[in-house]
Amino acid sequence: MKNIFHGSGVALVTPFNDDRSIDFDGLRKLVEYQINNGTDFLVVQGTTGESPVLSQPEKMEVLRTVQEVNNGRLKIVYGVGGNNTVEVGKTLEAVPAGVDGILSVSPYYNKPTQRGIVEHYKYIASCTDLPIILYNVPGRTASNVTAATSLELAQVDNIVAVKEASGDLGQIMEIIQKRPEGFGVLSGDDAITMPMIALGADGVISVVANAFPKRFSEMVHYSLDKNIDEARSAHYDLLKVTNLFFAEGNPGGVKVALEEIGLMKRTMRQPLYDVSDGLKASIIAETNKILS
Repeated sequence: MKNIFHGSGVALVTPFNDDRSIDFDGLRKLVEYQINNGTDFLVVQGTTGESPVLSQPEKMEVLRTVQEVNNGRLKIVYGVGGNNTVEVGKTLEAVPAGVDGILSVSPYYNKPTQRGIVEHYKYIASCTDLPIILYNVPGRTASNVTAATSLELAQVDNIVAVKEASGDLGQIMEIIQKRPEGFGVLSGDDAITMPMIALGADGVISVVANAFPKRFSEMVHYSLDKNIDEARSAHYDLLKVTNLFFAEGNPGGVKVALEEIGLMKRTMRQPLYDVSDGLKASIIAETNKILS
């Protein structure tokens, strides 16, 4: 099975009302905003969607809403991960029709060995026929999926790509250089997406593109088309706001921009908390500069 996820993917935020119930109208607006501004595929209920604080019925309702609005226009990746291998497998068996792929984070907190990570992914891959994207984000999981481990898992038929958020370009280059044909490498770090594509990566699963899908997708596609001057220009247009978005955690920063754009409120569920007033002012100023 070959990777079918290329270009600019967006890790959708979950909008909330003031009472922290899910804002489904905001979600519908966000999905249309992505579809109309160059996004290539949608990722539902990743970390950016605050998946740890949504119940399983809420996650299903979010997924159904995205599917309804999308109406088959873009591919949909659904986030299913955890640190209980058997439970992840059970959840995968219940994924509804209409999902094109799975994003599954490496087990967190438990700190498994590399052999444990391999066996975890082999087990969950046996629980679904859907293509699986590995997700390596050591800053959140407290353990790195090494290049050797990703390359070993690339031999599993329905493990088709890795979202690499280690920030380790040496590790990423090793995966790109040695990967089997058809295995994808996607950036999980907005700030180095352009350099990663220049090195051979296939695209991104982005946070920043929630707010700026058009400019971000232009940067990605210029990079893929080897139009380096245009890609570099778009990269630097977005670099400051990218750094601001992550200054006090994700998705607090990007939600400030989405509120300024008028798509939703910046509300998050606890334990996440609103960004500081100074950062908020900087994000608003940069958002208006980009959109002007």
